[in-house]
Amino acid sequence: MSAAAARIASMAAPAARTFRRPPRLRRPLRNDDRGLPIPHVDITIHDTASCRHREHYYTTLQDDLMYMTYTHESGPRPPPREIRLRYDPNDPYSKNRINPPVGGDRLGKKPAPVTSAENVVKLEKIVLHTMIKEAIANRSFLVGAIASFRALSGETNQGGGRHSSAGVQLVKGKKSVSGWVRPGLPIGVKVELKGPKMYDFIATLTEFVLPRLREFPGIVMPPSSTNMQTPSGVAGVVTFGLPPEALGLFPQIEVNLEAYPKTHGMHIHFVTNAEGQGAQNRARALLSGFQVPFSRK
Repeated sequence: MSAAAARIASMAAPAARTFRRPPRLRRPLRNDDRGLPIPHVDITIHDTASCRHREHYYTTLQDDLMYMTYTHESGPRPPPREIRLRYDPNDPYSKNRINPPVGGDRLGKKPAPVTSAENVVKLEKIVLHTMIKEAIANRSFLVGAIASFRALSGETNQGGGRHSSAGVQLVKGKKSVSGWVRPGLPIGVKVELKGPKMYDFIATLTEFVLPRLREFPGIVMPPSSTNMQTPSGVAGVVTFGLPPEALGLFPQIEVNLEAYPKTHGMHIHFVTNAEGQGAQNRARALLSGFQVPFSRK
């Protein structure tokens, strides 16, 4: 073989890639408070793929909600009404009395903030909550609920390096209820979803669970004549419950349903940043954009 042919053959053949040897550890790794080793370099965790529902909100739904919920104000708002107490706080005869404001509580008449592009209604977190009645006598019944909530959310305590993640938490009684519930007694389980996992849960709920749930017309709304000037009406939280048979429709649970001894229902709380009058309607409009069905009585 000539020198030219040998040179062409060496250029055509892929060269073997060589890696240098990893550096030798000169000192042992320090451990954190949980006993896990801390590496010498910072580890950054990113999403492996873009979140479809989050992209839908920032590219389409946010502009639509801005158009639907916009309220034009031609001038500055008048100053808020001065709160006048029923009794004089400087009067020694009424110093220790309950002193409510005149006209009652004004929380239900709290005005909505000025409409702008910065305060368009958006989803902040989703809270899943369930109460296991059998756990009052035997707290081992909470194991199935904890396992199912971990499978649904994928959340663990400070999982993925996120210190704000509390994972699945136990719900304990706050006061005694006629010998049925005692303070500090574990009676339920809850978990908070934020970020991409929050949008992934909405996608699973609207595409796999609700369409296969029998006799589910949608989240039932109160009649149109209902007074919305209440604390719940000015809070941007939409809540509804799912029956126990809905738990087996989630793909994370359906793939290994025999591993869970008993299915249970749950309450789902969609917490938004909406506040003031009309906050409940703005929160429902946001969820409607995510294909969450509603129905009127």
